[in-house]
Amino acid sequence: MKRIASLLFVSIFAGAITLGAYKLFFEKENFTIIAQENSNGVVNASYTPTSAKGAGINEVDFTNAAENTVNAVVHVKNITISKAPTNIFDIFYGTSGKVVPQVGTGSGVIISSDGYIVTNNHVISRANQLQVTLNNNRTYNAELIGTDPNSDIALIKIDPDEKLPYLAFGDSDHTKIGEWVLAVGNPFNLTSTVTAGIVSAKARNLGKNQSFIQTDAAVNPGNSGGALVNTNGDLIGINTAITSQTGSYVGYSFAVPSNIAKKVIQDILEYGNVQKGFMGIRPAPVNTRDAIEKGINNIDGVYIEYIEEESAAEEAGIEIGDIIKKVDEIDVHKYPDLTGYLSTKRPGDTLEFVINRKDEQLVLPLTLKERQTLVVPEMGLEVKNLTEHDKKVYKTKTGVKIIGVPERYRGYGLSEKVIVKIDDQEIGNIDDAYTAFGGISKYGKTVITMLGSNGERDRLIFQ
Repeated sequence: MKRIASLLFVSIFAGAITLGAYKLFFEKENFTIIAQENSNGVVNASYTPTSAKGAGINEVDFTNAAENTVNAVVHVKNITISKAPTNIFDIFYGTSGKVVPQVGTGSGVIISSDGYIVTNNHVISRANQLQVTLNNNRTYNAELIGTDPNSDIALIKIDPDEKLPYLAFGDSDHTKIGEWVLAVGNPFNLTSTVTAGIVSAKARNLGKNQSFIQTDAAVNPGNSGGALVNTNGDLIGINTAITSQTGSYVGYSFAVPSNIAKKVIQDILEYGNVQKGFMGIRPAPVNTRDAIEKGINNIDGVYIEYIEEESAAEEAGIEIGDIIKKVDEIDVHKYPDLTGYLSTKRPGDTLEFVINRKDEQLVLPLTLKERQTLVVPEMGLEVKNLTEHDKKVYKTKTGVKIIGVPERYRGYGLSEKVIVKIDDQEIGNIDDAYTAFGGISKYGKTVITMLGSNGERDRLIFQ
């Protein structure tokens, strides 16, 4: 019995030693994680350090630019007084009716601490009274200083009681596509409103050889004349237009580049009007059958089709068929690239042009001159100042030469005639012609005195 008990003890002891050795030296640890089931499934977390601001748009700080801009953007109220007929007798007899004030609104940007404000021409046009409301709700009467309908820029002035916050002009030529911008204005008669977007395109042409910055920052009625700023708070454009069938924002809007607005404002303050420098060229139209046949439809640059006599381009040695590729440091891909840059220059400014001529690249200096041609109001004739050659041929020292005639007047033999007098007003140059044609009455008759190339004198009665 003792022998059996001894064998049992030895067996138990040996088994314990064997089990302990297995646990200690051979068995691997196995862990099973039991978690409550989640309807969202498994989420893999990354512990890579990230920016405190997040990623993408959040990396750009709009707050400083917005804070500085809203106080320099104002609400502009345009009050126009008109008389409306009150009954049928007023309509038939032209008697005065009830005086009706019409109110239009827009925005403006303070550009100096003493109260100069830039806005759009269409915001203040035909105004009998202008009122400006600051972001602190103080209201002032404003005075119109000057305007340029071509660029849609106007300058107005208020007399504040204290120095005002204002925005500095940035350099719109160096604005980049894809750059973040803020649009600040007073849409729908609201107080200063900030929207964000990017620069979608540059040198956009809306039909008048103008050059706009296109952005997708939301711009609505009332934003006109407001500020387009970069993230540094620099003024790079004046919001001016939207293209929409509804009249409201549909994804893109347009602004006058700050370099153009700045130059217009400087000219108004210094000269009282806008000084425009001209090359004297006409580009070949694109997207036409003629352009396709000539193989110039897809040219990168501006193909020159016509050069005016005694123009800046002719004096610089530019020729028909040349392709403008660059002016100063600005690349020229299409005509609005060129006109946009020229809009920032004055007569007498010298520019450096890079052109392609028959596979040869040339660099030519060109000094801009004053405008030599324009289209007169009312009749729509295109006229030009006389060259020295013209004066000899037509035997006159004054007058303007007709170089373009609208279709409705082409049967009157007006082309190449020289206009020397309108009624009793002598015509010396294109500025005289513009003023005289602008004063033509729709209800009277006007006598236009012209010279032919053989010296014959003709008179056209226009009514």
